[in-house]
Amino acid sequence: MSTKNPLNAYRETRIKTASQGQLIIMLYDEAIKQLDTALDEFNRENRKLDLISNAIIKTQDLVTELMVSLDFEKGGDIAKNLLSLYMFFNRQLMEANMRKEGEPLTHVRKMLFELRGAWTEVIQKNRMDLDSPGAGVNIAG
Repeated sequence: MSTKNPLNAYRETRIKTASQGQLIIMLYDEAIKQLDTALDEFNRENRKLDLISNAIIKTQDLVTELMVSLDFEKGGDIAKNLLSLYMFFNRQLMEANMRKEGEPLTHVRKMLFELRGAWTEVIQKNRMDLDSPGAGVNIAG
């Protein structure tokens, strides 16, 4: 008899069966969610600083995961630029956590949201290209 939580089992299956692009979107989604948690807590009268700190640290972990997923051989300048941006995000998150300021989180969240939108467009375009007659898989990235 399985004692595994059905929701956790679903999440695990979803991650294991996701494409690389879908995994990147999931990382962005979770990073944005964690920043929302921190920002919501910043707006409360009786802030829970540990909750804010934990959410920021989780966001840093997710941004670091985005960093290590970069492919510099296939991604070229785009990968280098994303690395610089992700490093900037982590510095901003660290500063926000040390100073207990919400404004840097708002800026990082906005940029993560924009990047998520760009990744979504790329993934959708690649799906349309693959669905068109005579389309093949682009192994160059």
